Amino acid sequence: MPHVYLSLGSNRDRERHITAALDALADRFGEIEISSVYESEAVGFAGTNFYNLVVGIDCPLGLAELSAWLKQVEDDNGRDRSGPRFSGRTLDIDVLTYGDLDHPQEGVQVPRDEITENAFVLLPLAEIAPEQKHPVLQTCYAELWQAYDRAQKLWPIDFNWRGRQISRASTED
Repeated sequence: MPHVYLSLGSNRDRERHITAALDALADRFGEIEISSVYESEAVGFAGTNFYNLVVGIDCPLGLAELSAWLKQVEDDNGRDRSGPRFSGRTLDIDVLTYGDLDHPQEGVQVPRDEITENAFVLLPLAEIAPEQKHPVLQTCYAELWQAYDRAQKLWPIDFNWRGRQISRASTED
């Protein structure tokens, strides 16, 4: 069964939609790995800040079936696909990696380019899978994060889910 990493993001009613996504993933796949939740500025458009995190799951579904299921979770949470690609959204869930798959399959791009392009994807991925290697680059995510040199602001926030604190705001200034 492949281990899959997913990126979750929301900038509309953020806590509610991230919680709903975590609930759906845990209810469907059981035990899930969860990074800290980070707040970040919108990238690619002017908009309200996002909450972003990465989740790891063991997935019995094929990649296309998983992608379709995730789109349904987004739709169930009010995702509007009629707007511009770079715009606000209630919920965005992307498959970052699917096992060791190193090329697009079943119409799904894996690994996602966003892994190395966006701090709000790479930092939480490096947090929960520091020694895991990128399927194409064959460099571990901790090393990719150490080498990341783009100016994107993000910061951890306090976030609770199912009675436990999964994320804590930084106390550093």
